[in-house]
Amino acid sequence: MPDIKALLAKAKPRERTVKIMLDGALAGEIERLEAELVEASEDWQPSDLTESHPGGVIAQQIAELREKAREAEAEFKFRYIGDEEYSSLLAAHPSTSKEELFDSDSFPRALIAASCVDPVMTVDDTKDLFKVINQGQIQALFDAAWDVHNSSSLVPFSLAASALLAAVGGGEK
Repeated sequence: MPDIKALLAKAKPRERTVKIMLDGALAGEIERLEAELVEASEDWQPSDLTESHPGGVIAQQIAELREKAREAEAEFKFRYIGDEEYSSLLAAHPSTSKEELFDSDSFPRALIAASCVDPVMTVDDTKDLFKVINQGQIQALFDAAWDVHNSSSLVPFSLAASALLAAVGGGEK
């Protein structure tokens, strides 16, 4: 029978990392160029075999901007804060509605600030961050913070890794 002290010595809080692209203008430019590429491709008919597709230049611009976009990504690492601190955080942000567990405005900011260990943030930092990232990115941060506190999966399953291993003859054991 395992000794609880030995088990606790091995235990580590759950962590999760999420990447957020911080240059919204760059994302918008990529989307604009992608629309331009679709438009250029719809009407293009080569007059001879030596004529180059007009979308080639646009596709190259998109590739260059996508590389810049990867460089503009920031990683946010979340870690479980512990049962008592999490319960206190929930209690500090009660909902005014009986249908909700917490205040949907203040609790996400507080949970993100409390559980993000890299970069370390305050609630005021999250407010500033939320002024420049969009709602989808805010949701991605909150989902990561929520998951480290509420996910019940024992070992995260990776469909992509399993499919790749099956394709190359490996496999999970």
